[in-house]
Amino acid sequence: MPEDPIALVRGYYAALDTHDYDAFENLLAQSFVQHRPDRTFEGRDAFVRFMREDRPMTETRHDLIEVFGANDRVTVRGRLLDGDDDPVFEFADVFQLEADRIVRLDTYTR
Repeated sequence: MPEDPIALVRGYYAALDTHDYDAFENLLAQSFVQHRPDRTFEGRDAFVRFMREDRPMTETRHDLIEVFGANDRVTVRGRLLDGDDDPVFEFADVFQLEADRIVRLDTYTR
């Protein structure tokens, strides 16, 4: 169980928003899986490569509205904002953690 699950998840968004892909990669377990409405990523390397090289929008940031955590689960409700701080979409992310790493992320958008 992570020492501070909420800080771990906040670090995920901070690394992604600042393009710190080394820190981002270190937060994810090698076996990381993300399920989202448009695709599934299996494995940390594939997910980091997508975020670094293939994201359709890179000048974005995450506005975290609510963050709830207990034990090995953290749920976040927020908005993805573009470079002008205009909302792109709303999201809910459900994280599963093991030993200070993110092992699974289920993303829901609207």
